Amino acid sequence: MQKMTLGDMQPIAEYELARDSYRREIMEHKRPRRVNLGPDLGITFEDRRTMLFQVQEMMRAEEMVEPAVIQEELDIYNTLIPEPGELSATLFIEITQAEQIKPQLQRFIGLTEGDRLWLEAGAERSYARFEEGRSTEDQISAVHYIRFDVNAQLQQALADTNRPARLGIDHRDYRHLVDLSAETRQALLADLTAA
Repeated sequence: MQKMTLGDMQPIAEYELARDSYRREIMEHKRPRRVNLGPDLGITFEDRRTMLFQVQEMMRAEEMVEPAVIQEELDIYNTLIPEPGELSATLFIEITQAEQIKPQLQRFIGLTEGDRLWLEAGAERSYARFEEGRSTEDQISAVHYIRFDVNAQLQQALADTNRPARLGIDHRDYRHLVDLSAETRQALLADLTAA
């Protein structure tokens, strides 16, 4: 998937004029890419369009106009765009009540270790690779960047609608298996075949 460049970014004033309609388009684009994995975890599969939106929003929020500063953001977010043969996603531990943040996060300590989260289609399975530095043995972040390696067999199984495709998690008392919709499968296949 093609990486982002400075030439892809709209100046803040120009972006502001188009922001409302652009945000609606991106939310619709993200809709099939978003999977709730039980009541407390959400996963959004990322691609070039979702990352362009993130950088534009960062530019707007931080009033970034210097090309070197914008390039630094692009360099960071370009690492989240999937490479060939993989899917990239953002995992959110979703906590809505402030007083529950610490206890809820505590229950997910250890999630980033071992084979606790996976993508499967048919008999093929890929375990999530978590970005390092977002958890320790006694702390965990609410946001994680993950990748799934997708070999030819898994991609073929994702494309075969006669085979089930799911996201699964098995972590302490948090165990869920969620079927992927046809729309989600199409979005993931588009990512895997993007140039």
